[in-house]
Amino acid sequence: MLAYKQFMELSKNIDSDARSQAAYLASIAFIEHDGPIDENAALYAALFTFLEDNSVKVRASLAYGLLHSKNAPRPIMVSLLYDEPIISRAVAQYSPVLVDADLLGIIRNNDEAMLDSIVRRKIINERVSNALLLSGNINIILRLLKRKDVSLDSQILAQIAKKFANNRKISAALLARDELSASTRIYLIESLCDRLAKARIVKGSIIPSRLNRLMRDLKNSALTSIGEQEACNGQNQYAKEMIENNQINARIMLHSIISGDVLFFAQCLAILANLPEDKIFSLLNSGSKSALNALFAKCGLNEAIARLLIKLIFYARNVDLSNDLGARHLIVTCLINELIEENKGDIPLELEEAFSYLNEQNILLAQKAAAGVMPAFALEAESKILPLPNNEEEEKLSLPAA
Repeated sequence: MLAYKQFMELSKNIDSDARSQAAYLASIAFIEHDGPIDENAALYAALFTFLEDNSVKVRASLAYGLLHSKNAPRPIMVSLLYDEPIISRAVAQYSPVLVDADLLGIIRNNDEAMLDSIVRRKIINERVSNALLLSGNINIILRLLKRKDVSLDSQILAQIAKKFANNRKISAALLARDELSASTRIYLIESLCDRLAKARIVKGSIIPSRLNRLMRDLKNSALTSIGEQEACNGQNQYAKEMIENNQINARIMLHSIISGDVLFFAQCLAILANLPEDKIFSLLNSGSKSALNALFAKCGLNEAIARLLIKLIFYARNVDLSNDLGARHLIVTCLINELIEENKGDIPLELEEAFSYLNEQNILLAQKAAAGVMPAFALEAESKILPLPNNEEEEKLSLPAA
């Protein structure tokens, strides 16, 4: 216990250390006070006396005592918010009495140290998180994106993605956020693929034609797999956006079936044909060739592409293309052979893009399938001896001179 007389001696002492002790004691006493109102008023007045002290040390002690309390006087905490940086940053980070409007005024000044203090607050509301994202400060944006306990606005995340698409750290942090919309996610993935293709180490290791195939396949796979996930969640906004942006073409439709992303494929057909998804699933599962042909005509696909898709659908009904790599390779090979035989090697113009895609897939799938064959064979035939050709030169015959 400290007598009132001793407290007054400390608070009036010329030594700032003594006044700092008094400021801290007064702040603690105010927060924990449960006595008469006049005592509370006296303590309240004392806090303002320390707030006007010329010593930073005294005001810092006052702030330290009030910092974490919900009962701290709001006028004092707002005043300390605009004090010296060592005080204001602590108040901005810890004080629970501050409201969004208090913090927004600080954020507009765009001082990185203060922004960093705010982004470290235990609870950050939507208005504050939006303002921090829109500050444009890369370090602050990164720290906020890594806060999984803070909910972020998907539209503002889309703005950040467009602005910082070339920043690999921000792109990676954005892709880890659940709030990121599917269309923004595919935008970032395509941007990453483009940057990866331009990297010197990649360009120097893979010939251009193969690199183009790999990047195209990565983009196609990302587009359809994201669409499949959205379809599984009962969302069709992504499919609508892809159709509106003309990103759904014969290549993507073929890829979605071959990759086993049939929910996304069906969702796109439902939007294009303006039919219920249940009806589309029924047709894909058991519809006749004529019924499927009518569906694709309603979707606006040309007859040649429609016939190719129908063949692929009939093949896909018998296997699980999402998991069976060998089946994918076999079906693609069969489709290529059928196209060559039907057209006697002269592929029609309207099928050139689809034929090119099937050829690319045939190569990629063959490479993936072959990658696991030799290790599997080695394990299975570990005790066997693999016959190798004899490199010893045979004895040459000498012909008699004529």
